[in-house]
Amino acid sequence: MVRGSESGRRSLLIGGAAAAGITFAGMGAPSAKPAGAGEGPWLIELFTSQGCSSCPPADAYLGALAKRPDIVALSFHVDYWDYIGWKDAFATRATTDRQRAYARVLKQRYVYTPEMVVEAIGHDTGRERAGIEKLLAGAQRRSAQRATPELSRNAYGALTVKLAAFTLDGPPVDVTLALYDRRHTTPIASGENQGRMLENFNIVRRLEVLGQWNGAPASWSVEDAHLQPGLGAAVIVQGADHGPVIGCNKLEPMVSG
Repeated sequence: MVRGSESGRRSLLIGGAAAAGITFAGMGAPSAKPAGAGEGPWLIELFTSQGCSSCPPADAYLGALAKRPDIVALSFHVDYWDYIGWKDAFATRATTDRQRAYARVLKQRYVYTPEMVVEAIGHDTGRERAGIEKLLAGAQRRSAQRATPELSRNAYGALTVKLAAFTLDGPPVDVTLALYDRRHTTPIASGENQGRMLENFNIVRRLEVLGQWNGAPASWSVEDAHLQPGLGAAVIVQGADHGPVIGCNKLEPMVSG
């Protein structure tokens, strides 16, 4: 499905989350440590809607991608299809604004669903895997050296983010936190997917910029992350104003906590 693009405000808080819980602090455990050079992880963002009949195959593909250790797979539900019969409970203006920002940066004529954005440098529907794998291969060649954050969680669910020294090719970059629900199953009572049971994965519920980073060693603590089994955290290191991704990582607590 396609929708005409328009510029929108850049909102970074979903579900009323506030940045007041962010401080500079020390380490905790367990952790997700950076992989070796050239091993990623790599970022794939799916823009989807429960009101879009074309989206379930891409949703399922994102679920498969989410299982890969070399992929940070995130699902952003958009709100511009809510009017056609089913209001997506996970859709927000902030997630829609993120897609519109990518449409501007990637010089798209319109926004559409499903859309997978790979490393903020290319996009495809995600309904066929070949197109995404091709974009991913190109992103891996472009960014062999990664600024991969190290993530850790303490016993109370607080999150710590650490970045080692890294040589940037340009100005400071954004360090963005995404907190997400790992999986939801929703019965659809109306709209294009009426009668279906939809599965969605890695649904972003909170998105905020922790700060800008100039490549020097840095760390942040998010005391109100409340990480627990069933939830996940991803950190994206990305050029300012939705520029190319230069690093990312994820932390997903297991049932044992």
